[in-house]
Amino acid sequence: MKPPVLQHGRLMASLERALAERFDLHGLWQEADPKAFLAAHGHRFVALATSARFGADRALIEALPKLAVIASFGVGVDAIDLDAARERGVAVSNTPDVLTGCVADLAFGLLIDVARRLTAADRFVRRGDWRKGQFPLARRVWGGNLGIVGLGRIGEAVARRAGGFDMTVRYHNRRIVENCRYDYEASLPALAAWADFLLVACAGGAATRHLVSREVIDALGPDGFLVNVSRGSVVDDQALVEALQAGRIAGAALDVFEDEPNVPPALLALDNVVLLPHIASATTETRQAMADCTLANLVSWFDSGRLLTPAV
Repeated sequence: MKPPVLQHGRLMASLERALAERFDLHGLWQEADPKAFLAAHGHRFVALATSARFGADRALIEALPKLAVIASFGVGVDAIDLDAARERGVAVSNTPDVLTGCVADLAFGLLIDVARRLTAADRFVRRGDWRKGQFPLARRVWGGNLGIVGLGRIGEAVARRAGGFDMTVRYHNRRIVENCRYDYEASLPALAAWADFLLVACAGGAATRHLVSREVIDALGPDGFLVNVSRGSVVDDQALVEALQAGRIAGAALDVFEDEPNVPPALLALDNVVLLPHIASATTETRQAMADCTLANLVSWFDSGRLLTPAV
């Protein structure tokens, strides 16, 4: 018999098909009353397939008494209650590495866009404003100072791309990265004050909530730009909106928001902000690689009891 796997939230169609071929897959999202279903059938499932978007909270984990493994489609695990998983001895996997390149590409694309005002210029042309006058001057990217909040896989990949633009890179982490060629800055406000561009690429979750605070945003200053490809929770939304409206920072480029898909209405009205619908890893190649990794983790766990990419 196929091992029983519960699916929490929709996944890529190709991944759902692959999971259904290998496992006895049941979609919790199909149930009209998920709590009632879990109360009656939760004991059947030993594995949970989910994503960085839907995660797995304590209530879900506790509703699956035989749960042994969670395979998540995505690199972020802040939506999974890792404490609850550890208490139960539940193994958790994610999909690191395979999305690093595309997220870094998009992060640098956002940086260029917000500085050179590419999408703003596109809107300028579409509105017919070019017939009325010239588009305002933008800001240079090459040779600038790039401050990276979180020099992990993605942050380092962005730093390498910055080298092609002759940028100087410094970073802020919870701890110094050994054998790193970039300078470490222990103070995040000091990093922001130094940077022309502050890129947020750290993990989400309670530990980093509003790490980019009002103090940090003000330190970035009226010539500085904020780029966020991390999690919306890392940035104090209200402080960011107020700084943008008052011209205390030059602009922001955001792929993530605290209450997705709800974007603060004030941001929609600003022309010095680039807004994307959380698409940093959204390429055909990367999403398929993430699907392959999710499936491979579950297959490996059922075959050998080991995960290929354990998250913790």
